[in-house]
Amino acid sequence: MDDRGAGGGWPDAEPLDSLRRRGILHVDMDAFFVGVEQRERPELRGQMVIVGFPSERSVVLSASYEARAYGVRSAMPMATALRACPRAIVVEPRHTLYYEVSRELMALFGEFTDLVEPLSVDEAFLDVSGAVRRLGPPERIAAAVKAEVRSRLGLTASVGVAATKFVAKIASARSKPDGLLVIRPEETVPYLHSLPVGALWGIGGKTAEVLARLGIHTVEDLAHTPDSTLQRMLGAPGLHAKALSWGIDSRRVTPHREEKSVGAEETFASDVVDDEVLKRELLRLSHRVAARLRAAGLEAGTVALKLRYADFSTLSRSRAVTVPADSAHVLYREGVRLLAGIGPRPQSVRLIGLRGERLSRSGGAVQLSLEPGEDNWRTAEKTIDAVSARFGRSSLRPASLLGEAAERRRPSPPGEPPEPPV
Repeated sequence: MDDRGAGGGWPDAEPLDSLRRRGILHVDMDAFFVGVEQRERPELRGQMVIVGFPSERSVVLSASYEARAYGVRSAMPMATALRACPRAIVVEPRHTLYYEVSRELMALFGEFTDLVEPLSVDEAFLDVSGAVRRLGPPERIAAAVKAEVRSRLGLTASVGVAATKFVAKIASARSKPDGLLVIRPEETVPYLHSLPVGALWGIGGKTAEVLARLGIHTVEDLAHTPDSTLQRMLGAPGLHAKALSWGIDSRRVTPHREEKSVGAEETFASDVVDDEVLKRELLRLSHRVAARLRAAGLEAGTVALKLRYADFSTLSRSRAVTVPADSAHVLYREGVRLLAGIGPRPQSVRLIGLRGERLSRSGGAVQLSLEPGEDNWRTAEKTIDAVSARFGRSSLRPASLLGEAAERRRPSPPGEPPEPPV
């Protein structure tokens, strides 16, 4: 946006001169999983691509913009997505590869500023206020970030630039795909007030409907609604939304946000009773979780098991490991022990999940394993990581999993709805 002069103040906001000195970028990759797959397989470029498992109960993890034109969205049930876009190419995810690219991405951000706050594998806030003297104004830095992401990673990103995190995130969303939007401090309030009320954090579809019944349709409408009315309708979140409507967001970019857990889960095409099927799925999930831990440079101090029964009731169990681990061998062993500890199950199992918790950085003090083959397992799994990153997750796997794919992809019984996103 062009510099149009002062757009008006807002209550209790930082002085405009102070905001002028702040430059926050929100960098959000465009269809990240799809972009990585298209980089590795150029024949997929320009195609309708969905990343996810081709199972009736699975969900869309990422969709190309060609598929999104047909209404396909992340977290949509796969069955719904394929009805909307039947010619889409479904690609199974390669999480190890995505995490490796994510690490490269975050390292690239770190070359511009040490104030990088990752939000997920494919987006982050960057505070470039301290880099302006060295690299130029924030919009120039944002353009340089985009150019480096394209040239070094072969991917595209959308970037929002503003004086606050909230407005920067709105700007990146409004510039997708492959865009750059700068909202200057003096433009913030006029820009926000031009948006629908649903653009504010915390205003979902149902809340927007409640506000619409009171004639509140835009951010400007909400900004001029009395505090007492908002508090009566929405409680404390209503007052927070009003502060955002005036551009007030004092949160700083926090560079060190550690993941609290790393996990994976699978919904079966048909509910499962057989212990051997559950154990085989646990083995597959153990390899997925362990690969993600190693890609992130983390180890788990606790292993957690999750079961969802046929009636959708959910059970969780966890246990600590003696030494923090990033090995599928250890995760699987503990997962099987947790499964056995549950005893006779009252119902068949619809979903099973495994998580590593109490995470710590790997590479610290090494405690020798009492099992002489433990290092051999870890070495073998690192080899699997390297092969999977290059050729796909299905290219190398334990022998006991060779026949598991077809069983997981059995169609749902007639008339049964797809599994909702979890």
